[in-house]
Amino acid sequence: MLTLSPPLPPSQPPLKLPPNKQSRGPTPLDLPEKSFETRKIGPELTLRHPRRSERSLSVWCSVIICFVFSIFLICFGVATLVVYLAIRPRYPTFDIAAASLNNIYLDPSEYFNGDIILLANFSNPNRKIEMVFEYLDIRLYFSNRFIGTQGIQPFSLKQGQRRMETLHLVSSLVYMPRDLGVLLQKQVESNKVSYYVLGTFKVRASLGLIRFSLWLHGRCQLYMTGPPTGILVGRSCKMKR
Repeated sequence: MLTLSPPLPPSQPPLKLPPNKQSRGPTPLDLPEKSFETRKIGPELTLRHPRRSERSLSVWCSVIICFVFSIFLICFGVATLVVYLAIRPRYPTFDIAAASLNNIYLDPSEYFNGDIILLANFSNPNRKIEMVFEYLDIRLYFSNRFIGTQGIQPFSLKQGQRRMETLHLVSSLVYMPRDLGVLLQKQVESNKVSYYVLGTFKVRASLGLIRFSLWLHGRCQLYMTGPPTGILVGRSCKMKR
């Protein structure tokens, strides 16, 4: 008797995966951990990460530079303080030692005419600093009205030295408001006339090879008796920058 075996199923072709699902190589997550120094962004661009040793060197260099700069600032400040305490620089002084009021009159009642002589005193109170007065300008005021001026030739003052300068200020036909004219006449009648003297000075100070210049302003308020033999009976002077 002939026996027939059941028919075999037809053979099937191997299963093909889509291109995006085909088997790939190991991903970075599957690789063992290790440090990378470079990374490719594209076919030609590559980023290089600084090594840890290079970063440490730059940090230490910055720390050392900051430390040296701080030490320099501290030493400079201490040296400046020591020099200041050793020298104790002071401004020169300006004063009116004497004055003579020769004449005052108003003509015709609104124009001031006057004649006054001042003896200005300049002194250098410093023991180690020499000073040179390069520019000197003296102005005379009655109340807030300017009535006369005179310049002084430059001169120098050594340590602890003084110098006297005579100023002859003559005012002629200087306009003066009526209220100030009335005030001046009252002061003359009361035998007590008040003036202001303002000085502007450019001073150069020298300490060895160190030299510096500064502008100073002196102000003196004078109280004098009436003319023609007016003398100085009181004053108040100060010097400032």
